[in-house]
Amino acid sequence: MTDFTTRRRMMVDTQVRPSDVTEFPIINAMLTTPREAYVPRERIEAAYADAHMDLGDGRVVLEPRLFAKMLDALNLTNQDLVLDIGAGLGYSSAVMACICEAVVALEDDSERAQEAQAQWGDHGVDNVISQVGELAAGAAEHGPYDAIILQGGVQELPDAIADQLKEHGRIAALFMEGAVGTVRIGHKLDGVINWRFAFNGTAPVLPGFEKQVAFAL
Repeated sequence: MTDFTTRRRMMVDTQVRPSDVTEFPIINAMLTTPREAYVPRERIEAAYADAHMDLGDGRVVLEPRLFAKMLDALNLTNQDLVLDIGAGLGYSSAVMACICEAVVALEDDSERAQEAQAQWGDHGVDNVISQVGELAAGAAEHGPYDAIILQGGVQELPDAIADQLKEHGRIAALFMEGAVGTVRIGHKLDGVINWRFAFNGTAPVLPGFEKQVAFAL
């Protein structure tokens, strides 16, 4: 029988801590959230690998190191309402539920969303709201949000997402330019998001977050 508890500890000790992620709430959340419960059944043995986990349809569970560094840069608190865009099978939302007041998990695939809800129920995660809908539309009915995080790459951030961030709120996004990307943290001030570089990374671009091509006649 696979000892996932040991693998989880090794993930934190060999992938997360060496990336200068040392905040107790993040470390504790990643040590206590069973990542193996939130990946496709056929890939459970690779749940703690230092790589993105393929969900199909160009979607992934972000690699632990990248996700942890995004959380660290976002500086979440236990008073935050967070919008988790592209929540997949629910791992990212379950981790943030340990840190924040509440999480709205937005997923565009109803089967993935149902599986996530089942796992949250099985593991006592009761402060996550599941929302099924177009990722680029966000979930305005539950907002505005103290923080927003995207579980995949973006080329452009839709206005609808920016509008759902509270004044003084924070957003973490991985902007992809070709095969290379940069994670940036945005702070909203006077209705405008001001971005700063956090670190480099790469991930598939989420549907609806591709750069819009303007056609000239």
